[in-house]
Amino acid sequence: MEENNKEKVILKTEVNTKISDLLKEQIANSKYPVVGALFNNEYKNLDDQLTENGQLKLIDVTQKEGIKIYRRTLIYIMGMAFWSLYPEAHVVVNYQLSNAMYCNLEDMETTDEMLNAVSEKMREIIEKDLKIERRTMTREEAEEFYARTNTPKGRLQFDIKDNPKINMYYCEDYFNYFYETIATHTGATKIFELKKYSDGFLLRYPSVKDVNQLPEFEESKKLLWALQEYETIYKVLNVGTVYRLNTTVKQNKIKNLILLSEALHEKKISQIADKIAERKGTKMVLIAGPSSSGKTTFAQRLGIQLRINGLKPVTISVDNYFVERPDTPRNEKGEYDFESIDAIDIDLFNRHLIALLNGEEVEMPEFDFHRGTKVYNGNKVKLAPDEILVIEGIHCLNDKLTERIPSEQKYKIYISALTVLNMDAFNRISTTDTRLIRRIVRDNQFRGYSAKDTISSWDNVNRGEEKNIFPFQEQADSIFNTSLIYELGVLKNQAVPLLEKITNQDVEYAEARRLLEILRYFVPISPDQVPSNSLLKEFLGGGDFKG
Repeated sequence: MEENNKEKVILKTEVNTKISDLLKEQIANSKYPVVGALFNNEYKNLDDQLTENGQLKLIDVTQKEGIKIYRRTLIYIMGMAFWSLYPEAHVVVNYQLSNAMYCNLEDMETTDEMLNAVSEKMREIIEKDLKIERRTMTREEAEEFYARTNTPKGRLQFDIKDNPKINMYYCEDYFNYFYETIATHTGATKIFELKKYSDGFLLRYPSVKDVNQLPEFEESKKLLWALQEYETIYKVLNVGTVYRLNTTVKQNKIKNLILLSEALHEKKISQIADKIAERKGTKMVLIAGPSSSGKTTFAQRLGIQLRINGLKPVTISVDNYFVERPDTPRNEKGEYDFESIDAIDIDLFNRHLIALLNGEEVEMPEFDFHRGTKVYNGNKVKLAPDEILVIEGIHCLNDKLTERIPSEQKYKIYISALTVLNMDAFNRISTTDTRLIRRIVRDNQFRGYSAKDTISSWDNVNRGEEKNIFPFQEQADSIFNTSLIYELGVLKNQAVPLLEKITNQDVEYAEARRLLEILRYFVPISPDQVPSNSLLKEFLGGGDFKG
């Protein structure tokens, strides 16, 4: 849509009218495909019927939520194409890599010939601009439907006992379920590519930065390996989906799964510590990861494992090395950009690191954020032969931060909550959503922020991560996945009441409702079952490790 139309608000709408009928002309004349709407700060399908007056905005593919709808619709069309050509194929949408979804076929080999045929079928479906219709069933109708079709699609919504209506998206004879909005016509998703990759394939799509072409694909081999490793383990435990997790809870077997998940974390941390110890020239460990990855707890648990290997960790905070306030760079809005690497006094930081590695004593600064200056309070540090520096910060994978330190002396670790739990074969739970839910709980618990406050700042957080963290993740020597297969069942207890406080008068309401839609599928798990040394305690509180 043209920029001046994106913010166009219709203050009075016609009740009992479909959005697609009400704004038929605007949708038809839009420069970019319109794929959804925002009504009274809630995401809507274009076929939704309005039952009250309110504020209405259209969503096109140049907007953040618009490209998400584009991606989900493309997944739907891909499923339809496979169903048409290879009905025996069990397609699984696993996780996001760059601007692509990594998918695979269970019990079937992926071939170039197959992907070419599916691509052609997808283009045929898209070219026809077929109608995608959402059909709603009562529970009685759904019970008969599932008995007749014997399908797992959308089954999770039926398992929620207080769910009065069951939805399914139909296109001609094909049906599937998505718990978030998809487009009403197949023609909205013209740009895509299927590409054979690893043991599966990529479904590639445009970036919100340029919806007219596919961006260059950036390899994420280490990230893919980390995701596949965890997915394989949890498949062995038979908990690859929310349905399986809920079944484990209902059967009172969750304690065992929790212990296995935590044991997996401990094993991986131990293995990383062993690798650090084996590299005899390593003098410092650099840890980076996006917000709410659990860096604080990970660093402390890694420190315990390093001690077992005869290495005593000495922690340095990069936050104490900000440049003086007048030297702080500004962003395009003229605001201080504290997330820029140029906001760090790199020269002083490197001089102190070199001095420490040479066995000299260094007086460490403490940054006074109120005054915007470094102060020295007599905190002197000197490394013993059996000590190793452990540094955690958003720029730790960027060699510019430690530009004077030889690479063989550095061991880099990237950590993130890389979610491997899916709703079902076509509905995944994004890593970003898991981190946001973690942060909502933590911000309220320890900083007194509301869920509204956290959601309102989330886009800025993401922009900083995309610029300063994600481009460097493949430079890591180790990747640690901090996600726990059971965590959303635990976080639900605190997150839901916080999210429900956000009303449709707030612009954050749409995101709040979307997160609540995710969480409602989880059977609650008592926080009392979480071990005291768990990384999850960083967000819940009451754990063994303090920030």
